[in-house]
Amino acid sequence: MNIISGTRFGDIEYEPDKTLHFPEGLIGFGHLREFVVMPQNKPGPLFWIQSVEDPALAFVLTDPSGFFLDYAVAPDAGERRKLGLEQDDECLVLAVVTVPPDRRITLNLAAPIFFAPKNNRALQVILEKTSWQTRTPLPQV
Repeated sequence: MNIISGTRFGDIEYEPDKTLHFPEGLIGFGHLREFVVMPQNKPGPLFWIQSVEDPALAFVLTDPSGFFLDYAVAPDAGERRKLGLEQDDECLVLAVVTVPPDRRITLNLAAPIFFAPKNNRALQVILEKTSWQTRTPLPQV
């Protein structure tokens, strides 16, 4: 077991072989490659990932398909190769959540994260020729 002394969650024990690995880092944080998925204290669609390399950085993620039924993206062949995915392997799509001071939550749908559960690899990509935005507001109900 290793320990991160995070600024948001305090001391976090984790197993290095169970971290979420971004081989290319997150966009804007290319130097951050390892994250711990934080256990959820409350049920809901949001969860945190905590950087192993920078204890001050953590991000909120969610499955965007629960909010945007028409959001359908998938990794291309090169992205699948980077994730180590075979033909029939599962790949989940996640989005970074932003909660600004005015609490108008947005999702970054222009740069989804592809996650390969079989090996805990993840890749954030920038979609080309998309109408989705980096700060897509949640739909109004």
